[in-house]
This record gives sequence, C-alpha cells and structure tokens, in this order.
Amino acid sequence: MKRLLHSKEYRDFTERLKTARLESGLTQVQVAKKLKRPQSYVSNIESGQQRVDVVELHKFAKLYNKNITWFIN
Repeated sequence: MKRLLHSKEYRDFTERLKTARLESGLTQVQVAKKLKRPQSYVSNIESGQQRVDVVELHKFAKLYNKNITWFIN
C-alpha cells in the first residue's frame, strides 16, 4: 500500500498553488525566474515534495495576484 506523504489539505493547497500559476498564465520557468530560483523549486513545491513557509507563500500570492487566504480556503 502506498503511503501518502501529505494530508489531503496539503495536497489541495498545492493544487490551488498550481491553479493560481496557470490562471496567471505563467509557466514554472517564468515563475522560477521571477523568484530567482531554479524551475525545480517550483515543480517540487507544486508536487508536494517541498513545503512552503508563509514568507514563500506571500511571494507566490503577490506574483499570482491572489490573497493568501485564496490558497488555504
């Protein structure tokens, strides 16, 4: 049986993060360049392999023109 690494709530959060990026019309590469990070950083976050702290979430929210609460509701 496959063990889940994250809760359903966290998986929902990463899906909303990806949805916000797509709604913004940005690719992972474009987001990474704006954040001065490698593309793998964005990919790892969206796939749940890397956690996001509140400071990083604020950067994503600002970049995607979303309120932080949009990602967690």
